[in-house]
Amino acid sequence: MDSISVTDDQAPLSREILLDVPVLPAKPTARVEVRRITMKPGFAAGWHVHNCPVVGSVLAGSVRYQAEGVDEVVLTAGEVFHEPEGVPVRFDAGDEGATFLAYFLLADGEEPEIALTSG
Repeated sequence: MDSISVTDDQAPLSREILLDVPVLPAKPTARVEVRRITMKPGFAAGWHVHNCPVVGSVLAGSVRYQAEGVDEVVLTAGEVFHEPEGVPVRFDAGDEGATFLAYFLLADGEEPEIALTSG
């Protein structure tokens, strides 16, 4: 097979790593559930924990994201996030609301769960 040499600006596609985080504690993932979640302007989900790791990307609007012990950041369309299993996080909609995709990494027989907590 012949190879084609192209420069980066000529390539028909590009790949960029947006998120590379450890999934701790390590556990087998039997399935991934993907949800599109929409929050109304100013909606505060508050501090919460998940029973599995969650990764995702903001599609529209903005959110204020903060994991316990880490400074708050504002995420906008195209930015990605990670909510570690069992770690309190805050994920609140900005003034324009937010829509995002959340990928729940689930063990065999596991369903996504969320529990409200204090940060």
